[in-house]
Amino acid sequence: MAEMGQYCKAYLVRDFRGYDGWTENTSNLVTVDGEDADEPTLRTDRVDEDVLYLQENFVVTDGIFMDEHVVFDDVTERWKAFCLETLDFEVPSYATLEVPATAGDEANG
Repeated sequence: MAEMGQYCKAYLVRDFRGYDGWTENTSNLVTVDGEDADEPTLRTDRVDEDVLYLQENFVVTDGIFMDEHVVFDDVTERWKAFCLETLDFEVPSYATLEVPATAGDEANG
């Protein structure tokens, strides 16, 4: 079963290609339906305007699941720095929100 991470962010392929160590594992690209839905075709290349997903673990995927269709997984300190500084990637901190009670809530309680 595919693993859904807590957070991923979509970027254009051209943004990732700005990293000098970027390589693409095109064998893991998502298949797309051709004219005949019974015969899906495997994409073998990405263009600059296509979207890939940067996962919370700094792996890049062709889809929202962090362990499927991995396109780039050479996670180094240089790669992390590129993601943080150049792509402005940041995993949000989800604080527990406390919703204050309203006057209407007190009347119902």
